[in-house]
Amino acid sequence: MPCYVYLLGCKNKNGNRTYVGWTTDLDRRLQEHNKGHGARSTRGRSWALLYAERYVDRSDALKREWHLKHDRKFRKKIKQNLSS
Repeated sequence: MPCYVYLLGCKNKNGNRTYVGWTTDLDRRLQEHNKGHGARSTRGRSWALLYAERYVDRSDALKREWHLKHDRKFRKKIKQNLSS
C-alpha cells in the first residue's frame, strides 16, 4: 500500500504555520485535520495541502517525514509561497 508524506499550511493572525505528517490516504487525512481529529498542533485551524510525496513502503515514508520535519529551510520556502 502506498504511503504519502505531506506538508500542510495555514494562515492565521499570528502568521503562517506548517505541519508535516504521513498517511496512506491524503484526502481522508486532510479532512481529519480540518475537523480537529489530527495532531494536537493542527486542531482549530483550516489547513491546505501544500506538498506531498508518494512512497512504496511505510519505512521510507517515515524516514522522509523525519527529514522534512527537521528541514527548516524547505519548510520556510514552502511557507513563503503560502504568503504569496
